[in-house]
Amino acid sequence: MDREATIEQLKGIVKPYIQNEEAFETLTEDTDFINDLKINSANLVDVILDIEERFDVIIDNESMERMVNVKAAIGIIETELSKK
Repeated sequence: MDREATIEQLKGIVKPYIQNEEAFETLTEDTDFINDLKINSANLVDVILDIEERFDVIIDNESMERMVNVKAAIGIIETELSKK
């Protein structure tokens, strides 16, 4: 799966939880889930669970703590997918 496809899938996952539509429309790899998209920490857990389900991966606690922006999320997803 290429990076653009991963970003598109990630956008679909985070969309229900965002509070800042403008930041979502201009989402880049540098977009921060909490500061830019205004996703609260409880919903960020839901995002991670949705990522696990969508990509059929398990994200450990250390990786969860690093998953603060789109770039980190993509890196973690790619790392987990490469383990399969």
